[in-house]
Amino acid sequence: MTAPSLHFLSCTVPEPHRMAYWQWGDPAAAHTVLCVHGLTRQGRDFDVLAQTLVARAGGNVRVVCPDVVGRGKSDWLTDPMGYQIPHYAADMLALLAHLRPQTLDWVGTSMGGLIGMVACNLAPTVGATVRRLVLNDVGPTIEWSALQRIGQYLGKSGHFASEQQAADAMWAISSSFGPHTPAQWLALSKPMLKRVSSAVQEALQEAVYALHYDPAIALPFGLATPESAAQGEAALWQAYDAITAPTLLLRGADSDLLSPATALQMTQRGPKARLVEFAGVGHAPTLIAPDQTEAVASFLLAPSA
Repeated sequence: MTAPSLHFLSCTVPEPHRMAYWQWGDPAAAHTVLCVHGLTRQGRDFDVLAQTLVARAGGNVRVVCPDVVGRGKSDWLTDPMGYQIPHYAADMLALLAHLRPQTLDWVGTSMGGLIGMVACNLAPTVGATVRRLVLNDVGPTIEWSALQRIGQYLGKSGHFASEQQAADAMWAISSSFGPHTPAQWLALSKPMLKRVSSAVQEALQEAVYALHYDPAIALPFGLATPESAAQGEAALWQAYDAITAPTLLLRGADSDLLSPATALQMTQRGPKARLVEFAGVGHAPTLIAPDQTEAVASFLLAPSA
């Protein structure tokens, strides 16, 4: 299977909108892996991991990769204050109620991991239980300096004359993702783009592409303060400590968002995550390199104890 199918789900929180999701593998498979992306990313980030899981499982798995609202093919909200974790979690619960998985695993990169920590505790309310959880370079404590770094580029999407120009611009702010071949980076970058309207092309002349996400996601992000971050951290530790699913924690060894101290704490409390670090990678591993996909696939596809 070389390409996923695209589907849409109507959601109601915090306002009516459509959420897009990409589906790989067998729609009737009992085993569903839900992969949720990071702050400015989208569901096609998981193409390589999804294909790896489908191949390793002999096709007997369904991998679902949503575009969180405001990103990818999903609708944009009229009120940007809706771009917050509790609302994202509500969308994922609606998706789980729609999918009705028999066996559910969760892979969350950065923001997708934060959503996962919340959703793990709420999934039973829609008849689902997270069996295994993968947190990719994120924990309850997020380094304030990393949030400030992200805030410097968030919402400043720009316009580009070509896919390659856009890929080069994204690499300038994403080199912490670690080594990628030019072909790998271009493939990862293409779904991050959308064609601009003819009116925009005419006004900006050579502009053909813009980034896929709503620049307004930067508004609630920019309102964060050290004090509000500390309050959110306490709530996330409470959610993490309540998780009972076996948990795999991935960390870029050079990550500025997930500190070694937080990662160590996560191995000692709550689900006592198993930690795997990747040298030469910061925030966040893209789950494209063979050692990264192998770590996730072997964890999710191992027989249950």
